[in-house]
Amino acid sequence: MKSKKKNLPKHQEEEKSAEGTGVQCSRPKSPHGLTTNSHTDKRKTRGARKSTKQVFESYMTFEEVSHGLKRGELIQGQLRINPKKYHEAFIPSPDDTRDIFLDGIVARNRAMNGDIVVVKVLPQEQWKVTVVYIVEKKHSRAATGFLKFLPDKPFAMFSPVDHRVPRINVPLSDCPEDFTTRPGDYANTLFICRITDWAATSNFAEGQLSKTLGQAGEIEPETEGILTEYDVDFSEFPDEVLDCLPKNLPWTIPPEEMSKRRDLRNECIFTIDPATARDLDDALSCKQLPDGNFEVGVHIADVSYFVEEDNTLDTIASRRATSVYLVQKVIPMLPRLLCEDLCSLSPLKNRLTFSVIWKITPEGKILDEWFGRSVIRSCVKLSYDHAQSMIEAPDKMFTAEELPPVDPVHPIDEIHQAVLNLHSIAKNLRAQRFSGGALRLDQVSLTCLVFDYFVLVEEFMLLANIATAHHIYRKFPELALLRCHPPPKAKMLDELQELCDQLGINVDLSSAGALHKSLITTLGDDEYSGARKEVLTHMCSRPMQMALYFCTGAVKDERLFKHYALNVPFYTHFTSPIRRYADIIVHRLLASSLSALSSDEVQKQASHCNDKKTVSKRVQELSSELFFGVFVKECGPLDSEAMVMGVLDQSFDVLVLRYGVQKRIYCKSVMALDSFHHRKVGKKSELTLVWTPEDTESAPVEQVISVFTLVEVQLKADNAPMKYSAMLKRPGDNC
Repeated sequence: MKSKKKNLPKHQEEEKSAEGTGVQCSRPKSPHGLTTNSHTDKRKTRGARKSTKQVFESYMTFEEVSHGLKRGELIQGQLRINPKKYHEAFIPSPDDTRDIFLDGIVARNRAMNGDIVVVKVLPQEQWKVTVVYIVEKKHSRAATGFLKFLPDKPFAMFSPVDHRVPRINVPLSDCPEDFTTRPGDYANTLFICRITDWAATSNFAEGQLSKTLGQAGEIEPETEGILTEYDVDFSEFPDEVLDCLPKNLPWTIPPEEMSKRRDLRNECIFTIDPATARDLDDALSCKQLPDGNFEVGVHIADVSYFVEEDNTLDTIASRRATSVYLVQKVIPMLPRLLCEDLCSLSPLKNRLTFSVIWKITPEGKILDEWFGRSVIRSCVKLSYDHAQSMIEAPDKMFTAEELPPVDPVHPIDEIHQAVLNLHSIAKNLRAQRFSGGALRLDQVSLTCLVFDYFVLVEEFMLLANIATAHHIYRKFPELALLRCHPPPKAKMLDELQELCDQLGINVDLSSAGALHKSLITTLGDDEYSGARKEVLTHMCSRPMQMALYFCTGAVKDERLFKHYALNVPFYTHFTSPIRRYADIIVHRLLASSLSALSSDEVQKQASHCNDKKTVSKRVQELSSELFFGVFVKECGPLDSEAMVMGVLDQSFDVLVLRYGVQKRIYCKSVMALDSFHHRKVGKKSELTLVWTPEDTESAPVEQVISVFTLVEVQLKADNAPMKYSAMLKRPGDNC
């Protein structure tokens, strides 16, 4: 393909016209008992929108969908809409080896990104795929965007910032009072709009404004917009939730509760957390035994003691399912009184915990283990810097002035030695894990390092989670909440292997362990070897699937329980109940305090936790992008070298080395580019860019773009608030 470069305006607004044909209908109760939160299509359209022309066709009935799924004529899956090309959408094929492509807005029939849909693949002569039913509306139907005044219309046009969301007609009665007379005053105002209906006869949805956020480009309005779009509950906890917590503060452990637990208050137990952390939910202990082995303990805040099943607090916590971490703040799953006081394992305070205690050899072999409810009294709150200093200076005598307040019962040297012993055992555990076939794929900025304290904490948290998974599965084979990690998608893995072979990269993708060994092999010994490893890690991450919570009673094949990356048969989350609801369920299983729940109910909560974890990850990414966008606007333009990560027919993705961000560069937007052409040999994709000569006497300059190519880029703020682009610089232009 050869393309002449066109001077199109950046971020030119495209009309979201309907295209193609499809099938659609009124929304009956969904199959499989799932709620659709749907609206009837019988609402009358307003004013000029009134039309009898069918843009979308009717959905199938519940009975038709049920029979079609049973006969294999229909396919169910989660809809993914391309954020860069909103007319393209996909659902996974039934065997999950490839994607099914839905071409055009009409083909997806009013379904939105993330919805669970049923599609029909039409015969080959028609060769189309259409959405025939929405099983479950995962998308919030809320959007951030701008209002546009339409003369002589009884409604305004709401344009979402996310182009995957349709434009929405909003009644003027919903708009600010002076909007019709002074629409220009609101040109830069962000609103939240919620879709209330999307008739089969209209290209546009109907909706209502729910909030005026503020000025676009400001951190807090933009952040609130992100949280609302992704249905993150950031409201203050109501009184009825706080009423579930103890009133008499400072709270003390009731004597009757103390008698039910193993008393570990005299043990040398401590926390290792960021210096500013207040929600301390895990602690460690390590003492040497007379036989040369060690007693190692992981002690986790007993949140389930305070969050009683089915009370108002539990309902809210289960709905939130996870804390959400933004750049500037945390949206907690639980009230701060619980996170930062009652459950936080603060030093010199008696606290309720769940403990896993092992007898373990110096090499990391487990000889014995004990699970149970306990009481601890942390002797010191170590920061990461404190732990790192202790590990780096094993012979140093630390003074009281160099550390936070320490319980006088436990000398500083005792704590120092415990940290050193834990670190030594953790290194052995880590070595065994990776030699046994585990994989770690970290896509982080190139300046990030793995410190010793991180290895220490992570290894024992993993060990506790693995041990807990075995324990609850043995005890509750039909109710255990575990976490699986499916293997990579085979077809994508085969294609990646072919590409790596073409590129001359020696990568073994046959197993998680083989891939890990390949990735720790240095890709060269020059200053760009780290960047090449980061690019290769990104390439290897694409075939990977998400780890998922599940109930063992809902998955009959035990082979599907396996965690691919950790290479273990059973895994769960036990160590962070302050910020993850799944851990609270696991704690209740450990305590045998779950009421008569069925495996279906546990599976339903597991699925909800999966959804909320995915949302949390995406919101965290958007928050980081938001702040980096501000940085580019205030400090840019920013020049940097970049390395090509992937090549398409008209664009390519780069890793900006100085800042660790990934951006897409569109060939048609590159200034001074005369033309470009794309070719693909096997799986290797390549673009040749032809640069306009700088003067009449010079010949055009050709630049070949393929994976690992080094280019010069400039990050520059766009006209759109908080957005920035990577602009490709002419070869030879130094940063």
